[in-house]
Amino acid sequence: MRPCSTVMHLLLRCMRGCCRQSRMPRRLKRPLSYINLIFKSLYFNSLTNSDVVFDSILEPVFWMVEIVTRWFGMVFVFLVVALTSSVIFIAYYCLLPLVLQTYSPGWIMWHVCYGHWIIVMIAFHYYKATSTPPGYPPKMKTDVPFVSVCKKCIIPKPARSHHCGICKTCILKMDHHCPWLNNCVGHYNHRYFFSFCLFLTMGCMYCSISGRNLFIDAYNAIDQFRHMEAEKQGVPVTGIGLLIGIAPSEGVAGKVLQEVSQPPYTNKDRMFHKSIIYMWVLTSTVSVALGALTLWHAILITRGETSIERHINNKETKRLAKRGKVYRNPFSYGKINNWKVFFGVEKRSHWLTRIFLPSGHTPYGDGLTWDIYPLKKDMMPV
Repeated sequence: MRPCSTVMHLLLRCMRGCCRQSRMPRRLKRPLSYINLIFKSLYFNSLTNSDVVFDSILEPVFWMVEIVTRWFGMVFVFLVVALTSSVIFIAYYCLLPLVLQTYSPGWIMWHVCYGHWIIVMIAFHYYKATSTPPGYPPKMKTDVPFVSVCKKCIIPKPARSHHCGICKTCILKMDHHCPWLNNCVGHYNHRYFFSFCLFLTMGCMYCSISGRNLFIDAYNAIDQFRHMEAEKQGVPVTGIGLLIGIAPSEGVAGKVLQEVSQPPYTNKDRMFHKSIIYMWVLTSTVSVALGALTLWHAILITRGETSIERHINNKETKRLAKRGKVYRNPFSYGKINNWKVFFGVEKRSHWLTRIFLPSGHTPYGDGLTWDIYPLKKDMMPV
């Protein structure tokens, strides 16, 4: 705060001195007076701090990010659908016939059931996450309590609501704007987003672990194909007779000629092995990256906070720590209760039907009002 105030004070003194020493025409006086007024408004504003100045400097960068994210949202959605569909196609076209030929009936049943279940869960939650509105606060005046007024929407903001610069509106219990969904993650689709990340990570880990040996075999086969192609360009050496220069018999010569003329592999074999390598590399990479993101969101859910609230709570914790106080998240109901509220678990059977099976139930509450500091008992006795 002090360096910022000192710099602005020096600028004001320089501008004041320039105006006194030189007589400027009227058409220059008005712009300079306006600039002087802007500097004074920044200097005398008690709310000005380093964060405000930093945000003002980076405003063009934020604007460009918002434009790119808004226009390329459908491209990201297309990439998710295309990459996921390519892995499913390889699984059906390449892996399923191999499983049916080599595995025992028990393992065949496991792979078929688990594979189709994970595909259904991924497709369902991704569709719901992209098509479900995250929830918006009322634009008309109501009796709903609010904590502030949005400076951009100029409407009351309920607790846990934040403004999304890409969607150009406020979002109930906003977590973040996800370009891969082309949608905001808020109160009504937060569960769909997390479930999609969770089941996609499980599916990628399944493909990566179960396809490891196939990947190694495919990589060795491709490497062998390259060596064989390199040998074709030189003199073919097959057998000790050709190596020492002894002319082989006619039968042996015909057999050697037939082996050289007919390649030991086809384009179909090459595409099969390349598809296995592509699938394993893609699923392994996604399982690591998306797995870390899913774990981070699981920690946030356990704490009863969103991605935005995580930063706010950290600042409040540091601010109160300087005063010798301890900050407590008012929206945390306890670790188990936070998961119950998040998934909408109201009875024991919901742990199965609402988490491990496709479910379109609405989340707990309306996103406008929240219970503050609930009792230490279970909100939902399950």
